[in-house]
Amino acid sequence: MAEVSNITPPSATPNDYILSLSPEQIEHDQKIGIKAIRLFLQSKTSYDVLPVSYRLIVLDTSLLVKKSLNILLQNNIVSAPLWNNQNSRFAGLLTSSDFINVIQYYFQFPEKFELVDQLTLDGLRDIEKSIGVTPIETVSIHPFKSLYEACVKMLESKARRIPLIDEDEKTHREIVVSVLTQYRILKFVALNCKETKMLLKPVKDLQGLGTIKDISTCTMNTPVIEVIHLLAHKSVSSVPIVDTHGKLINVYEAVDVLALVKGGMYTDLDLSVGDALLRRPEDFEGVHTCTLNDRLSTIMDTIRKSRLHRLFVVDDEGKLVSVITLSDILNYILFGED
Repeated sequence: MAEVSNITPPSATPNDYILSLSPEQIEHDQKIGIKAIRLFLQSKTSYDVLPVSYRLIVLDTSLLVKKSLNILLQNNIVSAPLWNNQNSRFAGLLTSSDFINVIQYYFQFPEKFELVDQLTLDGLRDIEKSIGVTPIETVSIHPFKSLYEACVKMLESKARRIPLIDEDEKTHREIVVSVLTQYRILKFVALNCKETKMLLKPVKDLQGLGTIKDISTCTMNTPVIEVIHLLAHKSVSSVPIVDTHGKLINVYEAVDVLALVKGGMYTDLDLSVGDALLRRPEDFEGVHTCTLNDRLSTIMDTIRKSRLHRLFVVDDEGKLVSVITLSDILNYILFGED
């Protein structure tokens, strides 16, 4: 079972310093900090976030789905840009959601399962239409556009990542440069924007972050197919796992589905969530939590130090209260405190 790790306050803002500030000073500093971060995002391009050297894997849409899955798992990645070789254009982004769609499809149409080994990435479009889900993400942005614009595009399209697409000056063919994630953007901000230390208002007082959300949960005994249905129908990337007292003990993520599909388990998914988690890679980052009294400065410091995709909000007894996603944080930074 993955350890549930609580956020610890960053050393940059000890409690005695926070207590010395008046509510008016905290409010003032919060607004100044948010404005500074927005200006930072507007002054940097998406290209600025990329490391000096990196690896990019692009998949041709004629590739078999089972081969694409092996490529993702062998390279320890959870998404990849798609390329249509017939028209030499970017064709969207392959993510764990697409494999969930495949499971949903064969669950609804078990008689089609014999064709699973012949399914190509091109065929994902037909599967989407058959089960009535959102098509593959095709939103993209030029690498020299501002980070602010990239964030706005992601939030508007509800995408958690956005490909950077350039164009060859001579041939005018598209070039896939990289893929930018919400986590990478927020970590870039946390590393390079000192004003994150000014965000001292409690989460409970922040627009969109302190809102108590109605969260679907499961237990270790829940059949994994029920969780997969939740992931698909709620359009979420994870389902928290709680005990009989409502205490958070783990999380089942959309990326956990990849390990099941690797073993060919498209239809036989009556196993429990607990059994499914045994297939989870050993490098799982763990479950990150916070309370409504934590501050965004603390959360940004955690993002700087640790890889995370969401924080589950718990009370003093460890019972699940709500969830804060990276989209929530980006939305607050871009549009909150006006």
